Amino acid sequence: MKPGPFRYLSPDSLDEAVAMLREHPEAKVLAGGQSLIPVLSMRLARPTHLVDLAGIPGLDRIEVRDDCVRVGALVRHAQLLADDEAYAALPLLRQALSNVAHPAIRNRGTTVGSIAHADAAGEMPSILVVTDGVVEVVGPNGRREIAGTDFFAGALETALEHDEIVEAVRFGRFPARTRTAFLESARRHGDYALAGVAAVLTLDEIGRIASARAAFVSVTDVPGVVDLTDILSGMDPDSADWSVIDEPVQAALAPESDIHADADYRRMLAGELARRAFAAAAGATHGGTHA
Repeated sequence: MKPGPFRYLSPDSLDEAVAMLREHPEAKVLAGGQSLIPVLSMRLARPTHLVDLAGIPGLDRIEVRDDCVRVGALVRHAQLLADDEAYAALPLLRQALSNVAHPAIRNRGTTVGSIAHADAAGEMPSILVVTDGVVEVVGPNGRREIAGTDFFAGALETALEHDEIVEAVRFGRFPARTRTAFLESARRHGDYALAGVAAVLTLDEIGRIASARAAFVSVTDVPGVVDLTDILSGMDPDSADWSVIDEPVQAALAPESDIHADADYRRMLAGELARRAFAAAAGATHGGTHA
């Protein structure tokens, strides 16, 4: 199928883009198009106008700061995946991005666009919340920030107003002695995950678990964080019994059945992936360790 008719708009600044959205309430914002173009082609959305951010300077920057990795709205998945400075600061980004679709899609799709699309089956929304990330928003009343955990309002729904644009997201950096892992299972590599999990372990000075958090892919209504610190705190990560997380993990899940897998299978798979992800994080080499 082909998209329905629309007018194409190419602003030169974020202020101009916001003004276009105000003038055309049924408009959609285009960055990479990884998610939007298929939706348009299937006519699941029929906007009157497309506001393309591609001509706005400065949105394709990656900044590694002391407390975060800031990713602009036009940064492609492939660009962030290849950024060694960002990887050194936050290995979890590359761990997750390597599972996003296929190279051709990563070359076009943007990390911010994936988050703004708010699909809980996507990898990057889970990374935003588990890193205590922040969404930087521009609108007619200026700029504001939305905590990642407050950004997602439902399936494909966010806290954005119709005339607001995500300028960038900030993925929070972890404390020293933090270990991470990301695992997912799909029928084919690059397909949407049947289930996935990002696991984060922070150790204390003697190498015991000080905090433990997880965020899931494809098995929750909206991306959120499952805090497992009360259960795992004080354990030796090298000998921990990861099955103790089963009950709180299962309580946090809300999988649905579809043509790819039923809810019970997704639930079982998510639990198994969670145990494996924490075991992998516990044994992480330099690639998943925040020194």
